[in-house]
Amino acid sequence: MTPPLALLSLTGPGPVLPLAALTVAALMLAVWALSLRRQDVSIIDPTWGPALALVGVVAALAGDGNGGRRALLAVMVVAWGARLGWHLTVRKLDDHEEDRRYAKMRRAHDNFALWSLGMIFGTQALLVLVVALPLQAAAQGTASLSVLVLPGVLVWAVGLAFETIGDAQLRAFKANPDSKGQVMDQGLWRYTRHPNYFGDACVWWGLWLVALTAGGTWWTVVGPVVMTVLLVRVSGAGLLEKDIGERRPGYREYIARTSGFVPLPPRGTSA
Repeated sequence: MTPPLALLSLTGPGPVLPLAALTVAALMLAVWALSLRRQDVSIIDPTWGPALALVGVVAALAGDGNGGRRALLAVMVVAWGARLGWHLTVRKLDDHEEDRRYAKMRRAHDNFALWSLGMIFGTQALLVLVVALPLQAAAQGTASLSVLVLPGVLVWAVGLAFETIGDAQLRAFKANPDSKGQVMDQGLWRYTRHPNYFGDACVWWGLWLVALTAGGTWWTVVGPVVMTVLLVRVSGAGLLEKDIGERRPGYREYIARTSGFVPLPPRGTSA
């Protein structure tokens, strides 16, 4: 059996990775400079989706693998990244203050400008490259495009639908004055406390399944695994729910009856 390190050298990202790394680094440096001018690091959040989409475009243009697969993966990740970037940008424009998470970090570090460059923007750049490994590796794969990509496209489509519908439902809920002080537990939010995060995870598992058809790219499973861990334990659901039960009345009861990630019937009900 060929060892994983050998597979990395034979079927890994190759020249695509350095170019993607340079592109992501330039983007993060530009956003960091803008954050210094605005005194607001939370502008990094709307950059996440477009940064991953940018890697997909770089991989499609720089890769020398099957052109159909490169184009398919690029379209899939750009559609996802553009939607997420637009959604978070609109939300950021409505909120003129720095996110409380970053404001807390700013207060905790004297030389915050330099610290944020490494620990926030640098870390984000590294995570983008790791999560996008399936796109970079698949861009080198020469296996023909076939119907084997369909399961991945289906998982991706389910994920994109989940996060798009979930975000729209939450936006409508917040816009209703009668919802003030209430917990969103309608629509997809009745079955999972985080349909948007579940959708994100599905998108990246779907992209990996498509990348898998390039051959020799199984090791890039680290990409969707890292994305899922981030969404469940780190910067997604885990961080959001760290103290939300104290800030929002009724949320503890919502947690008790509703699945935290994978959509399931509410506990204590049959539907």
